[in-house]
Amino acid sequence: QVQLVESGGGLVQAGGSLRLSCAASGRAFSIYTMGWFRQAPGKEREFVAAISWNGGSTRYADSVKGRFTISRDNAKNTLYLQMNSLKPEDTAVYSCAASGGRVLPTNSSAYRYWGQGTQVTVSS
Repeated sequence: QVQLVESGGGLVQAGGSLRLSCAASGRAFSIYTMGWFRQAPGKEREFVAAISWNGGSTRYADSVKGRFTISRDNAKNTLYLQMNSLKPEDTAVYSCAASGGRVLPTNSSAYRYWGQGTQVTVSS
């Protein structure tokens, strides 16, 4: 299995930027498709972005396309989410997750391992 720990969350003004990191330990990080999800208070968890095992393919939710960038460094066992032009509606707990499949799933049930999440708050 793989253990995931997120960092980089915080409070930022609208229009600002943050970079989230997800450090992986345990079984080889590079074999997993990775994803970012978020959950706002009172709302269901939603897909944000996914990246293939080698970083060659990515997928984004329409709500973040053009503003967020997912990337990974397999040598450092780390996943990233660069978030630019942040909006108050981006406020949520952001979690990284690992999937054993080769596709880029948007459904959280396809992901087997999860981090505990990091809070992102965007003020207006």
